[in-house]
Amino acid sequence: MSGPEAEDTPTVDHEFLLGLAREKSSKGRARLSETIMDLFENKGEALTDRERALMFGILRSVVREIEMTIRQRVAQHLAGLGDVPEDLIRILANDEIDVAYPVLTESGLLKDDGLIEIIRHRTMEHQLAVAIRQSISEEVSQALVETGDERVVVTLLKNANAQISQSTMEYLVEQSRRVDSFQEPVLQRKELRPELAERMYLWVSAALREFIIANFSLDQAVIDDLIERVASEEGIVSPHEPNKLKVTELAASLHDEGMVTPDMLITALSQGEVSLFLALFCRLTGIREYLAQRILFEPGGEGLAICCKAVGLTKDEFSEIFRYSQMVRSRGSDSIDQALGEILWIYEDMSREAAAGVLKTWRRNKGYLAAIRQIQSTTRRHA
Repeated sequence: MSGPEAEDTPTVDHEFLLGLAREKSSKGRARLSETIMDLFENKGEALTDRERALMFGILRSVVREIEMTIRQRVAQHLAGLGDVPEDLIRILANDEIDVAYPVLTESGLLKDDGLIEIIRHRTMEHQLAVAIRQSISEEVSQALVETGDERVVVTLLKNANAQISQSTMEYLVEQSRRVDSFQEPVLQRKELRPELAERMYLWVSAALREFIIANFSLDQAVIDDLIERVASEEGIVSPHEPNKLKVTELAASLHDEGMVTPDMLITALSQGEVSLFLALFCRLTGIREYLAQRILFEPGGEGLAICCKAVGLTKDEFSEIFRYSQMVRSRGSDSIDQALGEILWIYEDMSREAAAGVLKTWRRNKGYLAAIRQIQSTTRRHA
C-alpha cells in the first residue's frame, strides 16, 4: 500500500503493546484495547501469526477489565474471525448480552458444551441469541427447550437451520396442547412425523387443522377416529357406556315434551353429564352423534358456534356452553377466556340464516371443514 493511507496505518510495535499491557489503570487498559482493535481493523490481513497471537493473548488478559463500549467493539470484530482463541471467545460469549450478542449469534468457534453452559447459566437474552444461530445441534436445541421459556422455544422452532431430535419434537408436540404459540411453528418443522401431526389435530385451530390435512394427507375417517378415541381415553365419553341407551331414551323423551332447552344443555354439561349433553345436542340440532362429539371436543369451537347460532341460542348461552366444553377438555381459565374471545367474533358476525344453511349440510354428513371455511370467509367479508 502506498500514499497517505499507508502512513495512517498503525504498525505493530511489540514493546509498545507490552508496555501498555503493564499499565494497570482502566485508562491504560482502554487505550491498549483500542490500539489492538485499530490494528485488527486497519491491518488485520497483513498481521503475521505471531502478531495476531500476541494481540489475542493481551486481549485475553485484559478483556474483563475494560469498559463495556470497548468490549462491545472487541466482540463485534472478533465474532466473525475463525482464528480467535476459544477461551477468549467464551469470555466474550459469557459477558453482558450487549457484548455477547454478536459472538453468540455469529461465531462458529463456540462448541456445544460452551453453548449449553451459557443456556443453563446466563440470561434469557443469551438464550434467544443462541436460538437464532445459523447452526444449532440437536443437543443445543434440547437445552434451549429445557429452559421452558416460551419465547426461546418459539424462536428455536422458527429457526429452519436448527436440528431438533425426534424425542424433543415429541415433547414439543405434547407441550403444544397447552402452549398455543408452539403449534404453528411445530407444524412447520421438517422433523415432524405424520403421526405427531395427527395427534396435534385434536387440539389446534381450524386453520391449522386444514394445514395438517393439506400437508400430511390425513384421511377423514382417521380424523373422526382420533376424536372419538381421545374422548374415550380421557374418560369423557365411552362408546360402550352401559347407560348409553337410557341416556338416548331420556333425550328423546325430553325432546318430545319440548324440554330440550339451552338451560338444560348448560346444566348437563356443567355437571359433567357429557353423554346426556351430546344426546340432547343431537336432538336439538339434528346431527349425528359422531359429529356432535367432534364439534364438542374441537379446540377452536367454530362448529359449536355455528350449531348454537343456527338453533337460536343467545351469545351468553353459547358462551356458557363453550366455557363448559373447554373445561371438559381440562383447559385452564386463562386459555378458555382467550379462546372464547377469538370465537365470539364468528358468533356475533354470522347470520342465523347462514348458520342454519351450514347445519343443514351437516345433517347430510357433508363438508364439515369446508362449511366452516365458507362461513368464516363470509363473516370476514362483512366484519
